[in-house]
Amino acid sequence: MQNQPLPLILTFGVSDPVGALGVQADLAVFAAHGCHGLSAIGGILVADSAKVENLHEVDSDWMADQSRVLLEDMPVAAFKVGAVANVLQLAAIAEIVSDYPDAPLILDPFLTGLPDSGLADEEMLSAIRAILAPQTTVLMLSQSELGRMAETWREVGENDGEGTLLEDVAELTNAGCQYVLVTGTRDECGGCSNTLFDADGIVAQVEWKHLPGPFLGAGNTYSAAFTALMACGMEAPQALFAAQEYTTGALEHAQRFGMGKFIPNKFYRG
Repeated sequence: MQNQPLPLILTFGVSDPVGALGVQADLAVFAAHGCHGLSAIGGILVADSAKVENLHEVDSDWMADQSRVLLEDMPVAAFKVGAVANVLQLAAIAEIVSDYPDAPLILDPFLTGLPDSGLADEEMLSAIRAILAPQTTVLMLSQSELGRMAETWREVGENDGEGTLLEDVAELTNAGCQYVLVTGTRDECGGCSNTLFDADGIVAQVEWKHLPGPFLGAGNTYSAAFTALMACGMEAPQALFAAQEYTTGALEHAQRFGMGKFIPNKFYRG
């Protein structure tokens, strides 16, 4: 019998019947990296491989109870927070993770399969910035998602641009977020990059080739891999490259299970 368990990761998010998004996708990616996933469900999707039809919210107290019972029983190596259904859930998560400051927290709050990426109003965006981002090790979002969040603090009429991007990142790191990871930035030649920032600026950047797809759950696969790598002890700059390599392989070996989009193959290396 093994005395030293696999690294345990607690993920907060939605349940996807397809297994391409949310906690089901997280658990598969964690397993592919030698970790065991625990989950606290905040919503149940009605979805197929083409689109999400609906989201049924779980009571925030029930979601919190799921996680507290787990955390009283076993130690976790990392937390992942994905899309949540409402501000009450967000507040509950912030309170829970505050008791575990030594465990890295990876926050990937936008879910592209949901209407408005799962963040429908300014109240949610403001709450993420105010109560969860300050506790976050790595906040992952695209440049457009960062722009949406920045609307909660920018002056009216400010334009997007490289200078504004750096200012928006600084707003989050100055508030306490250790790293901000801006994903999927396109250059003039059509290339893509993911860039990791801290309070001093750019820490690391990885370039990658855009694949045609269409894919369901590509971003979720990347953030879950990043979380698993940090749970195994890897530092964020190294996890940036390793997670991209894994995700690229998962997308190159993606499969179409139905009439909708391609699903990343989390176990392609097997």
